[in-house]
Amino acid sequence: VSDASKPFLNELPGTVAVITSDGRMIVGTLKGFDQTINLILDESHERVFSSSQGVEQVVLGLYIVRGDNVAVIGEIDEETDSALDLGNIRAEPLNSVVH
Repeated sequence: VSDASKPFLNELPGTVAVITSDGRMIVGTLKGFDQTINLILDESHERVFSSSQGVEQVVLGLYIVRGDNVAVIGEIDEETDSALDLGNIRAEPLNSVVH
């Protein structure tokens, strides 16, 4: 177990955002993970960004993200996140990660 993952072993952070290597953003409650960073997310949804309309949220429910598809994972501040007006946010979709 690496030193970086030790804080997660005591208590899972709750709501996280995951950016996948194909450019998707998935938000959900982190329920578990393993040594290869396979993630189990509950109550998850994908946020689909567009430069012409607001952020669309696609409900996924219980969702597993393979560790080799995780580019970035970070904890979400639920209070700040709930205050966002996603309908008025415009952004270009993320590109895939190039190796």
